[in-house]
This record gives sequence, structure tokens and C-alpha cells, in this order.
Amino acid sequence: MDKKMVPEVRFKGFSDDWEQHSFQNTLIIHSGKDYKHLNKGNIPVYGTGGYMLSVDEDLSKVDGIGLGRKGTIDKPQYLKAPFWTVDTLFYMTPKPNFEILFLYAIVQKFNWKKLNEASGVPSLSKKTIEKVIQFYPVQLEQKKLGILLKNITEAVLLQQRQLDSYNKLKKGLLQKLFPKDGEKVPKVRFTNFTGDWEQHKLGMMAQIVRGASPRPIKSKKWFNDKSNIGWLRISDVTSQNGRITHLTQRLSEAGQSKTRIVNTPHLLLSIAASVGKPVINYIPTGVHDGFLIFLNPKFEIEYMFQWLTYYQNEWKKYGQPGSQINLNSDIIKNQSLFIATITEQKKIENILRHVDKLIAQQHKQLNELKSLKKYLLQKLFI
Repeated sequence: MDKKMVPEVRFKGFSDDWEQHSFQNTLIIHSGKDYKHLNKGNIPVYGTGGYMLSVDEDLSKVDGIGLGRKGTIDKPQYLKAPFWTVDTLFYMTPKPNFEILFLYAIVQKFNWKKLNEASGVPSLSKKTIEKVIQFYPVQLEQKKLGILLKNITEAVLLQQRQLDSYNKLKKGLLQKLFPKDGEKVPKVRFTNFTGDWEQHKLGMMAQIVRGASPRPIKSKKWFNDKSNIGWLRISDVTSQNGRITHLTQRLSEAGQSKTRIVNTPHLLLSIAASVGKPVINYIPTGVHDGFLIFLNPKFEIEYMFQWLTYYQNEWKKYGQPGSQINLNSDIIKNQSLFIATITEQKKIENILRHVDKLIAQQHKQLNELKSLKKYLLQKLFI
């Protein structure tokens, strides 16, 4: 038996080879239409970016698969009937003996960008789509696979909504627990805290210095995998969302001599790439010159990490629209803020850190579900 004619993993009771068919044999491809002559209603109109508005007529009374004709051509959508699509979005319905949920899975799995027919705005034609050949099992197996993928997809969407809700909660807490510009106290405070917060410049509350980088930065002599001293880069901040607990690169003794080493947890601030993003580093590391280091702080570093997160978008005022923000140590040192007492700082940081942990858990669960879906698409399909 040709191994390519069956997937690696199958449901029990199925052993027949899968058959090849073009989309011309499995799908009917319909064109979207202009909706502007229609009245408002409760039937959704979809474009390549998703839902747009609702009207009083439909194009389809059966579920379909939306695929961009022009513009976004690689984001298939499951369209629950009744619906209307605009002229830049094809909608596809199954032919007899083919299950729409299975078809939706293979349409999602296919790399549509490689069939782009335009040098400018990405485009697809009906003929191009119809020529695409895929493998298909018998209808019952299609149905089982489609339902499984539907359940996983719904779990991913639910988990994404949960993550979004926690992120919204965090944003709201930051706005309530720190004073707005021009105010001396936040809107919400813990019991028994009543006095005004004190105004200070960041440079008066810590010694703020810039990291240092060995040059040329890519030279192998600066690195040693057996070293106990890590090397913190901007990419590490992005992948670990500002809380550094592990590093892939490590500095040699020569590299260590060309940078600033921190051996205990420190607060940092990115001034390159992810400009204005605060960082807490928990491990011994050399610090890249794209960061500022807050030495000998007179504040709780977790509290200031949260305030810098709250304030991050405000640094945009130091850059022109569409240009790189220009931050340096003098700007940061001269930034003033109203700050709570250490006791109140600890209260604030505790609740925000707890929410951060919940967000991290939700994000981990989302990534696990996405990995499971990817695995299933790889193993259950040809």
C-alpha cells in the first residue's frame, strides 16, 4: 500500500486508501456580491477581514467556507448560514458525499499564498482554486475528522476569549491602581491608605545606567555555552513577555568584560526595538546596550515594572508618527511620577502579579491547544 494514500493516525474501523479529488469535484465556488443596495437586517455580511455588518437578504441558505478572492487570501472562514459575502470573498459549498467540516479543515491547511496570481494585491481565481488536488476518505471518516477539528477549533476560540478577558482585566486594573496624568492618587485604593502619593523623578529613585554590548556582536569569541552568565537580548524579552527566567546564549569571560553583569533580580527598560517595554531579569546575565538598568532602587521592582507597563504607550511622545521612538537615560531619569509608600506598593504589586500569573496560565493553555490542532492537522490528514 502506498503510505502517502493514508494519514499516519486514523480512527478505528477505517483502513481504505484516501482518494484524490480536485476542489472542482468536491466544492461549488460562488462569487460574492455588492450589498450596498440592501437594507439593514440580521443576516451577516462577510469580507476577507471577517464580519462587516448585517443586511436583510442572504446569498446562501447553507453553511459555506469563505476564501479571499482579493486581498487576504490565506484566512479561510467558516460561514454559518444564512449569510452574504462581498465580491472580494468567494464562498464555497460542498458537493454531495463531501462534508463541509472536513473541507473546511483542508482549506485551512492548504497554503493559498503559493497560488497568488498577482504581483501587487494577492489574488485567487475560481479556476486556480478548482485545480487544487487533495486527498479524501469516505464520507463517514470525513464527518468524524471534521467534528474533531471543529471541537478543537472551538476550544481554541474559547481559550482565546478567556485570555482576552484577563488581558482586559489587567488593563483595567492598571488604569485604576495608578494615578492618571495630573492626579496625585489612583481611583481605587486598598483599605487604610488615604494620603497623597509623593512625586519623584525616576532618576532620584534609582541609579539608571545603560547596558553594554561586545562588538562586533556576532563574534563567537564573546560566547561560551558552558558559562553561568547569560546574554540578554531584545528577542528574549519578546519570547518571555518581560520576565526573564532563562537565556539561550551565554557569555564567555571575554564577553563578560565588555558588558554590564547583573547577578540578582533587576528591573530593566528596553530602549531599542520593543521601546519602553519593562523587564524583570531573574538570572545572572550580561545586559545588552539596548536596555537601561535600574540599580539600587528605592522602590519595589515588581511595583515599578507594573507602573512602567502602565506608562509604556506614553513614551511614544518622544518619536514622530511612523518613526522609531528615541529613548535615552536622560529622558527616563527626568520622568516624574507619583509613587505610593512601600507598604502600598507591595499591595498593588501583589494583585497585579497574581493577574499576570493567570494570564501566563491562560496563554500556556492556548498555545497547547494550538499545538494540538497543528498536530492533528499533520497526523490525521494527508
